[in-house]
Amino acid sequence: MNKSELIEKIAAGAGLSKADAKKALEACVDTLKKALVAGDKVQLIGFGTFSVTERPAREGINPATKQKIKIAAKKVAKFKAGAELSDAIQK
Repeated sequence: MNKSELIEKIAAGAGLSKADAKKALEACVDTLKKALVAGDKVQLIGFGTFSVTERPAREGINPATKQKIKIAAKKVAKFKAGAELSDAIQK
């Protein structure tokens, strides 16, 4: 499912116009992004938790040259599915 298909589903499910559904989706994604950038954890009961974790610096190998390279530390977004979502997927 792509963004436009998701907007159509939101509009149909909530009884909104596609324009209003698009605004709602964009506001939701923007708010989620700002919270993660600020280092906050976003927990949606029944759906899951979005958080930011930090990967430490490590040593890797360049597959083309087989030389060792340093991989810098970085922050990554993480999603952990909630129990209700996990159960729904298993059915």
